Parts: sequence; structure tokens; C-alpha cells
Amino acid sequence: MGGYQLEEKRLRQKDRLRMALLAAVTVAAVLLSFWIGYYPLSPAEVVRAMLDGWGIEVEVIPQAVTIFWQVRLPRILAALLIGGALAVSGAAYQGMFRNPLVSPDILGVSSGAGMGAALAIGSGLPGWCIQLFAFAGGALAVGAACLIGARARENPVLSLVLTGTMVGSLCNAVVTLVKYFSDPNDVLQQLTFWLMGSLTKVDLAGVLTSAVPMAAGFAVLFAMRWRINLLSLGDEEAQSLGMSLRRDRLTVILAATLLSASAVCLGGLIGWVGLMIPHLCRAVFGPDGRRMIPACALMGGAYLLLMDDIARSAMQMELPIGVVTAVAGVPFFIWLMVGGRGAFHAA
Repeated sequence: MGGYQLEEKRLRQKDRLRMALLAAVTVAAVLLSFWIGYYPLSPAEVVRAMLDGWGIEVEVIPQAVTIFWQVRLPRILAALLIGGALAVSGAAYQGMFRNPLVSPDILGVSSGAGMGAALAIGSGLPGWCIQLFAFAGGALAVGAACLIGARARENPVLSLVLTGTMVGSLCNAVVTLVKYFSDPNDVLQQLTFWLMGSLTKVDLAGVLTSAVPMAAGFAVLFAMRWRINLLSLGDEEAQSLGMSLRRDRLTVILAATLLSASAVCLGGLIGWVGLMIPHLCRAVFGPDGRRMIPACALMGGAYLLLMDDIARSAMQMELPIGVVTAVAGVPFFIWLMVGGRGAFHAA
């Protein structure tokens, strides 16, 4: 018994060290992101601009204050929130469906959010309406998938996935229809850029608005991390341990959908984060949800922040961040299929 407790203590110490290193990497990514851009901000300028915004008189260039509060800070916070939200929701879905190839849009949340945003953009509505329509579209798509999938008498998990795929295809068809009838000189360009994912137009108000539902979804999944572990064991094992499968699955789906839909509202369609980051976290921290959920939040935020740095610095014109994450994600998926077979069995 003493040896077992000693081993557990040693593993917890290693996990704390890994988590501390991951937090340090995230902080370094934030400082690097302030420096990258057409107007680099040094750590000293960041501190002075922050103090000036809080009403403390310091010697600082006015342009630095404007760039810090209106450009860099909202964008950095948005990348951290979106990356963490997509990674945590991806980890929850992969654990619940017991499939390491599952991503947050498995039930059509991204397609539904894209449909809602397309309808809002095509109707000429303002930015806050686009976010509202995107959130409503994602929630509607997942709700439809759950309602239809719940009527299946056999294999409810497979039925839910298939229903989500069909609902997503329907939403994509609506998006295509809106693009077909849109003005190519105005609406179509705006819609196409939004669907590719971008953090160009984020502001502090939008970040704070999206942070509220993200915090709620993360809190629910963090509280249910033990139940996600049990769901990954299989239906019979989970039921034998006293779980209510339908209630717990629905709760995980709602919380993960809240995270995914909020992320899409803030930054558009950004793929691969929810598929890649849970794999990397699982390889470093193991499959236990107690470590996976917070690790995914940190690693997902740091990863998307670095991808955004590449998107706005790789070329003279800014690249859509969804394109950058896809370019990074496809080689990872090929490695996973060809050389990283062990990752499939680690889920």
C-alpha cells in the first residue's frame, strides 16, 4: 500500500511539473504575440500601456496604448479562449464517444453556426447579430441531432453521430445556397472570409461576451471530468457504476456545444484544434480527464495563439487562421494514421 501511494505521489508531482511547463509556454506565447506584428510591443511597452489604460500616469507612446487595448489584447485573449474551448470540447467528445477521431463539429455545431452566420451576413445584419445567429445556428443543429438520434432504438451513440453528420450536411447546403445568391462584390467576400476563420475584427466587448458561455461550459466539463472517464469505459461498465447514461451524455453534449458554438461565434470556423490538441495532451498527460481537461485548455490556447501569429506574420497580407490550422493539421493527421498508431489506442 505504501509503495502504491508513493507511486501516486510521484505521478502527481510529474503532472504538476508538466502543467507548470505548459503554463510557462502559454505565457511565453502571449509575450511573443505582443511582439509580433507591424508595430512590435516590447514587454516594457506592454506593461506601460496596460498601466496607462488603468489610469496610472506613465511615459508611453500613444500608439502603443491604442495597439495594446484595441488590437493585440483582444486578439490574444480571443485566441486563448477559442483554442482552449475547441480543445476541451474535442477532448470531451472523444472521451464520450470513445473515438480519438471525433472533433467538436461531430454533431454539426460548426456547420450550424456557419449556417446562422451566413443567414445573418446575407441579410446585412450587424456584427453582434452575426454572433447571435451563429450561436443559435450551432445550438439548433446539435439540438436537432440529439432529438432525432434519441429516437433510435439501437446503438444510440452511432445514431447520434450519423444524425449529426446529416444535419451538418443540410446546414452546409444552406450556406452554399446563401453564397450562391450573395453579392460577389460585398456579401460573398465577407461570408467567405468569416467561414475561413479570422480574429481580425475581434474586440474586447466580443471577447467578454463570448467568455461567459465558455466559462460556463468549461466549468461543467471540469466538474464532470470523472464522469467523462467513466463514459469512455463503455455503456455496460458505466451503468454498473451507477451512471445515468442519457443524462450524463446530454450534459456533456450541451457543455461541449456551448464551448464550440461560442468559439465559432468569436472567430469563425477554425478546424483541427479540437482534433489535434486532445491527442497531444493525451500523449503527455494520459487519458485521465482530471488532467486532460485543464491541459487541453492551456495547450489549445497556446497552440491557436501561435497559429494566429503565423497567420498575421507569414506574408504581407494576413492569412485566414482556419487555413493555417488546416495546413498544420493535415500532416498531423497523416502522421497519426501512418506512424502514430499508438495514439488511437490511447483514447
